[in-house]
Amino acid sequence: MKTKYVLLIVLASSFTLMGCKTPHATSMTDRVKSQLPAHYQSDSVVGTHAGITPWRQFFSDPILIALIDTALANNQDLKITLQQIAIAKSNVLYQKGKMLPAVTAGGSVAVSKAGRYTSEGAGNATTDIKPGKAMPDPLMDYQLGVTADWEIDLWHKLSSEKRAAVEDYLATVEGHNAVLSSLIAQVADTYYQLLALDNKLDLIHQYIDLQKKALEIAKIQKAADAGTELAVEKFEAELAKAHSEEYVFRQEITENENELNLLLGRYPVKIERNKDSFLSTSLNQVMTGIPSELLDNRPDIRQEGHKLASAKWNVDAARKEFLPSLNISASLGLDAFNPVYLTRFPKSLAFSALGGMAGSIINRKAIQANFQSADAQQIEALYEYDKTLLTAYSEVCTLMSKIKNLDNYYQLKKDESNKLDKSIEVARLLYLNGGANYLDVLMDERDALDSKMELLDAKQQQLSSVVDVYKSLGGGQNPSVLEKSVDKK
Repeated sequence: MKTKYVLLIVLASSFTLMGCKTPHATSMTDRVKSQLPAHYQSDSVVGTHAGITPWRQFFSDPILIALIDTALANNQDLKITLQQIAIAKSNVLYQKGKMLPAVTAGGSVAVSKAGRYTSEGAGNATTDIKPGKAMPDPLMDYQLGVTADWEIDLWHKLSSEKRAAVEDYLATVEGHNAVLSSLIAQVADTYYQLLALDNKLDLIHQYIDLQKKALEIAKIQKAADAGTELAVEKFEAELAKAHSEEYVFRQEITENENELNLLLGRYPVKIERNKDSFLSTSLNQVMTGIPSELLDNRPDIRQEGHKLASAKWNVDAARKEFLPSLNISASLGLDAFNPVYLTRFPKSLAFSALGGMAGSIINRKAIQANFQSADAQQIEALYEYDKTLLTAYSEVCTLMSKIKNLDNYYQLKKDESNKLDKSIEVARLLYLNGGANYLDVLMDERDALDSKMELLDAKQQQLSSVVDVYKSLGGGQNPSVLEKSVDKK
């Protein structure tokens, strides 16, 4: 007997030691975050805070504000993120529920008949249920009661799984903020593109009128033998070219309107807008702040940070799968062969309790594979976080440089356009007085048109760049839209 007990103790000790041996996760050092520069390169505007201006204050155009409001209410991508948040929040509740006992209530009816020539059948045949009354055959069994199963969070594995679920939930919240910020920027960019195209269309209309007048003059000069047929044909060709460009702009306007309507979550309709003040439109100055503020202001960086934290908790939970689990099961209820006897206390009372520890011995390779997968996902999450951080810093540097260069480019194009307008008047006078030919007039008018088109492009790029840098610094989001208070314990 002593040998048997010793063998049992040895087996139990071996089992416990085997179960308590756990691998170590990969130790990670985030060098990208620790080496984040203290300042941006080629700053044009700096400040103590970045991207904190609410979008309703950043944009002053009431039509644009109304369009953004419509997009925030109807955009499908934004609605999808809300459902992703709901799914993630439900998973948090599920993980919290796993930490509590699973209690069920119910009843059952069973019947059994043992063979007469078995130990159970022989015992039932010689047993009276009460004096003078034999045991029923077959034997019914009626049960009413509750059962409970509970996995004790002995190693805090379930707690790690719940914390991972919380981080996933917070990541979806930041994902919503990222989509919201991007949506606002997309609506503004498309809106400014539409205004630029409207002005280009007006410009080409003015150019068409100008070419019509020039064509009439060429015809009059030809009739008076002061011009040639070649000049008439050249002006007619330029007029046809201008008409063809008109339809190109009309198509681009239609495409941008449809794109904007898609962002607004509705079928294509005419976008009401005011194009007259486009060249005088300005946006609020953007303060870059310092690079470390990106960690707090950019929703995509915060999202990747939560994903990284979730991956770390998943590794912790996977590591604790190697440890034995402690489970407790219990039941309490009423049990009788006849429903009449269920109410006869305490004789009908039945209960049971069982507690035990169990750990995997044969299938440890599967647990090892799960741990290795979680560890690799943790490393991947760190790389994604670093990539997002590097991208964010690079975006701000590029956009701030772009804004500075576009300001200079716009001013030079403005000067060029003014000087070309003056040269057109001179060329026309020379042409009417025979001091210049039709090619000089055509070249000056075409150069002036191209210059004005480039000026409109420069203005549109200026506005879009300011919007993009505003978004890249974390502007446009509204974290208070969603309730983020989730139990992290």
